[in-house]
Amino acid sequence: MTIAETSLVGTDLGLTGLSGVPGADGPQRTKDFTSDQEVRWCPGCGDYVILATVRSFLADLGLRRENLMFVSGIGCSSRFPYYLEAYGIHSIHGRAPAIATGLAVTRPDLSVWVVTGDGDALSIGGNHLIHALRRNVNMTILLFNNRIYGLTKGQYSPTSEPGKITKSTPMGSVDHPFNTLSVALGAEAGFAARALDSDRPGLTEVLRAAAEHRGTSFVEILQDCPIFNDGSFDVLRRGDAESRLIPLHHGRPIRFGAEGEFAVVQSGFGLRVARTDEVSESDIVVHDAYSDNPEYAYALSRLSDQDLDHVVTGIFRSVTRPTYDDAVRAQTHAAREREPVDRYALQSLLNGRETWTIGT
Repeated sequence: MTIAETSLVGTDLGLTGLSGVPGADGPQRTKDFTSDQEVRWCPGCGDYVILATVRSFLADLGLRRENLMFVSGIGCSSRFPYYLEAYGIHSIHGRAPAIATGLAVTRPDLSVWVVTGDGDALSIGGNHLIHALRRNVNMTILLFNNRIYGLTKGQYSPTSEPGKITKSTPMGSVDHPFNTLSVALGAEAGFAARALDSDRPGLTEVLRAAAEHRGTSFVEILQDCPIFNDGSFDVLRRGDAESRLIPLHHGRPIRFGAEGEFAVVQSGFGLRVARTDEVSESDIVVHDAYSDNPEYAYALSRLSDQDLDHVVTGIFRSVTRPTYDDAVRAQTHAAREREPVDRYALQSLLNGRETWTIGT
């Protein structure tokens, strides 16, 4: 089945497609990426902001609707493909990166995106996620993190804070949660970033960079679940938020706070937060998103904690290395050049030395 044929298949299979591709020769606008499906998220859900942001910049990037493929798993975030006028697959729990890998390998003309949540990606889908990152498949992974299972009505997730009281942990969670960026960088992600759903400019900047990066781009988006985990990130939106959020900008010293009163400095093999007036200017770390040193980006990820005393946002790392899909296509081409495929190829494999005949 070709991608174009998916629009003819019923949505019972989880496939979505274009209702048509008019205006292919002209500029596309935000409304061109808006499907006719009713958006079914709870009022106040952070998913709305993410959807609006993605719709708004796709046209600016020059990405054509007919060359876009959004693959999702299971969860509230996984309704995403229905609400974009592009091709999409609402797939199975945790397996979106595996399905997206097949598309990236076989269809290099597509811009492949994975939309997932903290439960979908880090619990049942954890293995698929880390191997997609390790292989550096050419795709963009958006992980919506609300620190709860929303679709199944409020159980704790792999990113819920210790002591979290939910329907599945009435006495409080005893699990140690993932530091999501640490997981991605530990799996050697070439591009890793974090944004807050309510920070529209910061979210747009990160998503643009992720879309333009060749290889696996991983973006964690912190977002609110107003029904089952309301206010989980409120401290990052009001009050002393400036003293908590550590924004990253390549080539600039890492300072934060209302008056820049805090900074990030080297501390042994890691990094720590210090008051600016207690350190010299030369001690303040200048952010290098393009550093080949993975330990630096990992150290940045360790500055964030579940208590949200500090949360690092922006692009942690953006480095280029060979992609899995390019390597597979090159190897396939080389194999065909060496031994052209013919109609007897399959039979020759079946009749090879590793087979035998059983008498009747």
